[in-house]
Amino acid sequence: MGEQQGTGGLKIIGAGFGRTGTLSLKAALEELGFGPCYHMVEVLKNPANLPYWTAAVQGEAVNWDEVFQGYQATVDWPACSFYRELMVAYPEAKVLLSVRDPEKWYESVANTIYKMGTASEEARRAAMEKILPQGGGGLPPTDVDMQQMRTLIGFIWGTVFHGKFEDRAHAIQVFNQHIEQVKRDVPPEKLLVYDVREGWEPLCAFLGVAVPANPFPALNSRENFQALNS
Repeated sequence: MGEQQGTGGLKIIGAGFGRTGTLSLKAALEELGFGPCYHMVEVLKNPANLPYWTAAVQGEAVNWDEVFQGYQATVDWPACSFYRELMVAYPEAKVLLSVRDPEKWYESVANTIYKMGTASEEARRAAMEKILPQGGGGLPPTDVDMQQMRTLIGFIWGTVFHGKFEDRAHAIQVFNQHIEQVKRDVPPEKLLVYDVREGWEPLCAFLGVAVPANPFPALNSRENFQALNS
């Protein structure tokens, strides 16, 4: 494991959309010493954080230090949609843009997290019971404010994808436009455009840490969402 980097705010801002290997990336960053790393699973594990995200998606000011207290990195939704705000709050942080083949990304999202929105409560919970432990958590909590959770999920599908995720071409266009926007917004020396299939080497070089002996983590495969298809 890499040396711990301290707790002085976020050091890594993940700007890549969900289903670009973000849970594997969370595990990798934590192994490199940049943990804990925030991910959507953290929202589910810590329902007390939901009001912050509800405020953020409604355009209200948020105290990011309170959201990310104790965290050194973040990946995945919802934080990836606020990478610009996080760059202002944490100007020394590096930005990690996880990418994936757009067609494969769309298929992955459509058959996993998007499908969760229309699945039964039983099926959603079965999927979460497989995914949350991989993210370092236990079973899904029962005290999640579902109205706030719906607001957050509605932001992703309604605002990010303009309510048209099922339009494959439109969703892929949004995905590609986001990648290009991040490239325009982030100074090149602070940005790594990264595919998790590249493994440890480019990630470790970007972060200035040694390459671990362990294989790169491979978590949250589509099989974990099988309950949604039953």
